[in-house]
Amino acid sequence: MINLIIDVSKYLLILLMAVYTYLNFRYFAMPTEARKFRICGAQNRVMFVLHLLAYTVLYLKTEDEVVIIFYLAQLVFFLCYIYISRLFYRHVSRLLVNNMCMLLCVGFIILTRISTERALRQFVIVGVSAVVTMIIPFVMDRVWQLGKIPWVYGIAGLLLLAVVLLVGNSSFGAQLSLGVGALSFQPSEFVKISFVFFVATMFYRSLDFKTVLITTAVAAVHVLILVASKDLGSALIFFVTYLFMLFVATSNWFYLIAGAAGGSFASVLAYRLFSHVRVRVSAWMNPWADIDNKGYQITQSLFAIGTGGWFGMGLYQGMPKKIPVVEKDFVFAAISEEMGGIFALCVILICLGCFLQFMMIANRMQASFYKLTAFGLGIVYIVQVFLTVGGVIKFIPSTGVTLPLVSYGGSSVLSTFILFQVIQGLYILKRNEEDEYEDEEESDS
Repeated sequence: MINLIIDVSKYLLILLMAVYTYLNFRYFAMPTEARKFRICGAQNRVMFVLHLLAYTVLYLKTEDEVVIIFYLAQLVFFLCYIYISRLFYRHVSRLLVNNMCMLLCVGFIILTRISTERALRQFVIVGVSAVVTMIIPFVMDRVWQLGKIPWVYGIAGLLLLAVVLLVGNSSFGAQLSLGVGALSFQPSEFVKISFVFFVATMFYRSLDFKTVLITTAVAAVHVLILVASKDLGSALIFFVTYLFMLFVATSNWFYLIAGAAGGSFASVLAYRLFSHVRVRVSAWMNPWADIDNKGYQITQSLFAIGTGGWFGMGLYQGMPKKIPVVEKDFVFAAISEEMGGIFALCVILICLGCFLQFMMIANRMQASFYKLTAFGLGIVYIVQVFLTVGGVIKFIPSTGVTLPLVSYGGSSVLSTFILFQVIQGLYILKRNEEDEYEDEEESDS
């Protein structure tokens, strides 16, 4: 009977996820705020049903009462986060709040299936991150000096990365984290945000050749320190983000083409200089040649995705633990195996919906600092999604980057909350300005 419920539930989960994804894009076609609110309300209902169904299956398979308690704790968190966001900020982007909650929901489901202990730890980090970052939109609406301190962002970011290079903890051959007692965090996750603020403030001040040259030099130092730390995934995110921010700020095709050419040359040079880069490229090009060693992770990922097919094996019906570091870099493979390719594709589309909202907010901002900040953070987000999914499906070499809000990892979760709340702050700022303008027009008439 339980197996029958699991078999039926996997199709219902796919259907619910597909409906949510449809509503995610339907939102953009709605002409009025009232109709957009109705779409968001429908998204919430679909998410809560999906969440309940998934945890019902998890409980039936484990018969562990901790799963029920964990589900109820998540339910309280999602309800509080959704309604407190609306209570504190009248103009909050409900679509972004909903998509954050849905991605977190998917992450909790798959992490609970892999390791309840890690899922519980992730939940604590998510709760703390939600509380700590809730104030960010309030601060952004009132601290106008944010656009006037570029070197604070630039120097702070470089110092953090330099400390990691010198005394950081090594993980899989790369120096990524700093330890503080029993805790550890990955500074590059937060420097991505300070880096965007640095570039945005520099280009807000001036777009002359001297400023572009100085900004490029500082950006290059960021990337070089990350390369020296062997954190190539983050280095690539920084490089692509800067290149596109430079192009958007200047509309100069020469910068874009020259930057792309320079990046290609640097990639070849990195391949020649670093043995771990050659190992990753070799594993990507032909993982089957050394399936028991350097090709093991990617081949197990491909096996999992192929076994899951379009509709998945069902929760607890696959073997995601065979994939090394599955809860971090390769969580997308676990989702594909047990919840299906359609479900996994919907996760990507929800991430794409977030990116589209970022770009629409950037387009609506008139001040170049705010516009570049929203655009830069959007590029950081979507490049990270691309690198994660691309590495899992063997489209590109694995870079060790996590899937935002879905993968296990405290630094990734907190930095993504900060990123989303900065975007929310810009959205709220713009909506408040529009309200003030409408009020002035009404008073004049």
